[in-house]
Amino acid sequence: MTAIISTAYSRDLGDELRRLRESCTGLGGRAMAIQLGWDPSKVSTIENGKARASDIDLVQYLATCGKDIDFMEDFRRRYRNAFDLYFVQVPDNLRTIAMTESMAKKIVSYDIMTVHGLLQTQRYARELFVDGDIEAPEDIEKYVQARMERQTILRRPNRPECLFYVHELALQLHLGDAQLMEDQYLRLLFNTHILRVVPANVRGAAFQTKCTLYEFEKVPPVVFTETNMGQVFAQDNAAVERGRRLFERLDAVALESGSPGEFHPWAPTDPGVTVSRHRALVTLVT
Repeated sequence: MTAIISTAYSRDLGDELRRLRESCTGLGGRAMAIQLGWDPSKVSTIENGKARASDIDLVQYLATCGKDIDFMEDFRRRYRNAFDLYFVQVPDNLRTIAMTESMAKKIVSYDIMTVHGLLQTQRYARELFVDGDIEAPEDIEKYVQARMERQTILRRPNRPECLFYVHELALQLHLGDAQLMEDQYLRLLFNTHILRVVPANVRGAAFQTKCTLYEFEKVPPVVFTETNMGQVFAQDNAAVERGRRLFERLDAVALESGSPGEFHPWAPTDPGVTVSRHRALVTLVT
């Protein structure tokens, strides 16, 4: 076992081991350590992603959980990159990002063409998947529900401090029918205290990449970005510093956030004037 800086993915895989222990053995962490002949702290350290387990450690652990050689080889393959400071995974892996959000004490994000997933309504999220036409139709509902479940962190008593920057282009993008967009705009209006709009005339900001910075209580910060092809987690100091510079720039050009008590939703309108609603939202958050 090698002590090392934990990463979002090492914590995810460590948590996967914990779940296997609980579901397959019924043993507590200390009892598992005794079963394996390990120091009592070793199980906790590995399950929290704070140290790299050796191949022998993983085989012993997984064998105690009753896993076969094929499972062990698949887990070892994934674990090989668990502590990389730059890590890329397929976008349909939902565990790592959900765990990262649930552990964060602060989340700062920037989205250019869409509203951030933590602020999306269910219909808006579904329409994004449908219009994207990449995910298999039978998988879309699973992804939508996972996105809605991630939003529970905003309702926790110890919820993370959040700030969402969104470019005005995202508010101009019309998805589905007028009622869908009306509901999404209302969701944003009720969250204007954590929302800042980057005006369309700040053209340089539109050429940036969507980005989220996660900060934690006891582990290093992580910068995250994604495309339809992959999710990128970067923990290297240079990457984190670039993320911080981006948000410093956005802080200088974005409209100020407001208090939700100061705003009033507009009345429903005909679909023909829906395109103007984003301008009402921009006006409200100034």
